[in-house]
Amino acid sequence: MIDFIPASIYYPIYINFCFFLVVLSLFHTWVLKIEAPKNISFINAAGYFLLMAIIIYMGQRPIYAVFGDTVNYNFFYNKYAKGSGIGKNVGDYGWHVFMKFMSGVASVHTFFTIVAIIYIYPMYRISIQLFNKFWYYSFVLFIVSFSFWTYGVNGMRNGAALSLFLWGVSYRHNKVVMGLLFFAATLFHKTALLPIFAYLVTYFYNHPKVFLKAWLLCIPVSLATGSIWVSLFASIGFGDDDRLAGYLTTQAEAGTFASTGFRWDFLFHSAFAVFAAWYFIYKKNFNDSFYNQLVNTYLICNGFWILVITANYSNRFAYLSWFMMAIVIIYPFLKGHFFKNQHFMIGKVMFVYFFFTYFMYYLYSG
Repeated sequence: MIDFIPASIYYPIYINFCFFLVVLSLFHTWVLKIEAPKNISFINAAGYFLLMAIIIYMGQRPIYAVFGDTVNYNFFYNKYAKGSGIGKNVGDYGWHVFMKFMSGVASVHTFFTIVAIIYIYPMYRISIQLFNKFWYYSFVLFIVSFSFWTYGVNGMRNGAALSLFLWGVSYRHNKVVMGLLFFAATLFHKTALLPIFAYLVTYFYNHPKVFLKAWLLCIPVSLATGSIWVSLFASIGFGDDDRLAGYLTTQAEAGTFASTGFRWDFLFHSAFAVFAAWYFIYKKNFNDSFYNQLVNTYLICNGFWILVITANYSNRFAYLSWFMMAIVIIYPFLKGHFFKNQHFMIGKVMFVYFFFTYFMYYLYSG
């Protein structure tokens, strides 16, 4: 356990390290060509260091309330370690089986570290599978994403489940492995069914123009009839789990990062990926069937969130699309050539993307 760093500065250290990393990467994109041997050496060394460091730093964090549900996971993990059984009516049964098994063979910090591996490794896996030697740029975007830290230490179950989805997508040419990883994702957290469903839809209909229009339509529909959609989703697919329905209908607790009302700031953040998709597909004529699948999956999931955006804790549902933002934004940059100095453009995009995370932290913590 990393107990020599005060819990109160644990996240500030992470986010300011990310700031240093992004600025350093920006400098490298400015002075070096993307194919330059010095650049390849840098991104591999920095990337693998980042992969190992963030797993250890996140997995070995101390157990304090500042890390959200880390305290609750520790409580139930210790109960399992003392012989408590799994309740008959628990949600996300696979997650509890996993916790129960681990509690018999490992300490809670080993458990948190393994969960961190499950959470972070798929981000590396899909990055290197898609982009080969340029995997670093995609991986960094995952790590500096607005929602990355929250779903590694607070919404651990949700974060791990959606990373299993990414892991499955990285095996898209092996449908058996992909299906098994998708199934594991649903066992960890039921909400993974939404991106899985959306991704499967793209095998039957994969035209971004229609999904882009539908995404735009969700905004006025939510503004006009948002409460209807909140009630609807709480009473059907998401209502069979009291915990999930509660995210939609319960009142937010004081002091939580779950502001109510129409979240224009979050919608602005979501639009980063939408604008990138529109720009490359329609302005730059980027034609890539798999990229269209990623974009359409994102649009379906984000459109769902927009419909329930006024609900308390709607950020829980926003993550069902936000976890894909990094890959949607960076994919065209690493698969095509669109700008005179594209390497430097990648660096600037990384900086602007991270700046939202950095700004929002200091806005809400200040």
